[in-house]
Amino acid sequence: MARAIGIDLGTTNSLVASVDARNRPRLVPVDGGQPLLASAVHYLPGGAVEVGAAARARAAAAPADVVLSVKRLMGRGPADLRPEDRGVYRFDEDGHSVKLVVEGGRRVTPVEVSAEILRVLRRRAAEALGGPPGPCVVTVPAYFDERQRQATRDAGRLAGLEVARLLAEPTAAALAYGLDQRRQGLFAVYDLGGGTFDVSILKLADGVFEVLSTAGDSRLGGDDLDAAVAERLLAGADLPRTPEVLRGARAAAQRLREALSTREEVEDELLLGGARVAVRLGRAELEALLAPVVARTLAPCRQALRDAGLEPARLDGVVLVGGATRTPLVRREVRALFGQEPLTDLDPDAVVALGAALQADALDRGGRDDLLLLDVVPLSLGVEMLGGAVERLVLRNSAIPATATQQFTTHADRQTGMVVHVVQGERELARDCRSLARFTLRGIPPLPAGQARVEITYAVDADGLLRVTARELHTGVEQRVEVKPTSGVTEQEVEDMLVESLEHAEEDVVQRFLAEWRLEGERLAGALRQGLAEDPDLLADGEREAIDARLAGLGEALRGEDPRALRAWIDAADASAAPFMERRLDRYVGRTLAGKRLEEL
Repeated sequence: MARAIGIDLGTTNSLVASVDARNRPRLVPVDGGQPLLASAVHYLPGGAVEVGAAARARAAAAPADVVLSVKRLMGRGPADLRPEDRGVYRFDEDGHSVKLVVEGGRRVTPVEVSAEILRVLRRRAAEALGGPPGPCVVTVPAYFDERQRQATRDAGRLAGLEVARLLAEPTAAALAYGLDQRRQGLFAVYDLGGGTFDVSILKLADGVFEVLSTAGDSRLGGDDLDAAVAERLLAGADLPRTPEVLRGARAAAQRLREALSTREEVEDELLLGGARVAVRLGRAELEALLAPVVARTLAPCRQALRDAGLEPARLDGVVLVGGATRTPLVRREVRALFGQEPLTDLDPDAVVALGAALQADALDRGGRDDLLLLDVVPLSLGVEMLGGAVERLVLRNSAIPATATQQFTTHADRQTGMVVHVVQGERELARDCRSLARFTLRGIPPLPAGQARVEITYAVDADGLLRVTARELHTGVEQRVEVKPTSGVTEQEVEDMLVESLEHAEEDVVQRFLAEWRLEGERLAGALRQGLAEDPDLLADGEREAIDARLAGLGEALRGEDPRALRAWIDAADASAAPFMERRLDRYVGRTLAGKRLEEL
């Protein structure tokens, strides 16, 4: 029988694992007998492709043709490219997506590059298991958004894998540690990989995980630690910043950083762009270079604790994931922040793949699909209302799978269509959030304003992918969309959304009220003007003048920016016209009922 496998598709290295006959997860040798496959793809003349350590070794000599850290480009758009990316690679940008131009002018997407890595893992697994692998679980950072998750799933399909599930990396690590075998507990998973960082707070109850909160930065990792060291090497060498020199400096920086994890000082002679550069670096100087990058990981940790409503002392354990967590400075900062020694029993490079294999095996054996709550929604999902305000349907840090349904109605008489604008973020107005998708529901019956009933459902599946359904309840007409945005976000956008939502909270609330009350005021003014034109004979003495005065004041308030003044004029106009509008309603009802028998009604 085909055996299920778990894959950790990493920024720096990738691994594949399976569960053996004794129900123990084991790594599969994939590159020269080693379990680590360097996430490096070299595009050669004639269309040949080389993956792994050999490809990484050629990165300095052929920087544009050897793609490293492609995970950082998954699901991204042109606006998300960093200066260092543009300094090494050649890009073909069409305004929405990104393609890398490699040897011979060949254009490849990040999904295609990732698929090359996954193909090698699939082939090596087949060799080790004696046949094609079965269902596969691929891990993703907890802070990957819908676009990045979808890109990962697409890469798996392109590589010929049967992707049964995307699994959050922190949850995979918790499974590998066997935390699900305990009765209960609270755990933090600090995951600093090659290109991504996230932290998750997990609650364990009766063997089932609930992700209480997650935070992080999908453009922060060991690459940034190496970049800080590389900058020091280049500053001392006074060399031109060519792609060859930049790649060589990064590779040297990684070797020095890893060496200083176990030594106090290193001396080496580097070959950068054909020049030999002597370097001496001590651990104290290294840690001074790394400190600002490591500090960037601590704010998301505090945010995740606040979101979960916990103090560090309440945690039962802290799990370290990712090769960058071997750095002594990282371990000290984690220990200081959480107030306890982190768990380091398992290889931080291997722990995610081992957990993925356990989950893949459980799914393949028909184990409980609700073995654990895999993830949470990192940012709220909502729909834009008329006037620009956002109605949130799925709140940030909601456990997934998640479904939310809400009814909406039409704004204008005989309206037969409704635009559904799907947004993500914490701000009150749609213009300040990230647009995910926009589609139109057509076929709404031409009823008076407010009579149609449109039900909108947001469904976030176990992979964190969003599907939106809009359905008109009278006719059953329906429109569905699977959210697959084509452009990415900037490296700071996700965490900035959270910061901005706090910094602009008061301003956002004012703007939301202004937008909503303007809509209400315009509706009231329109109804009053229509009533004055159609039934002037129902006006009492002096009533017309009072209503006109309130309408004039309401018009001024609608053009202004003061929501309190607008609310006051809405209430004043409504109160002034209430007796007149009641008489209009009585006349309408009387005309409707005239000549009708009780049984007809």
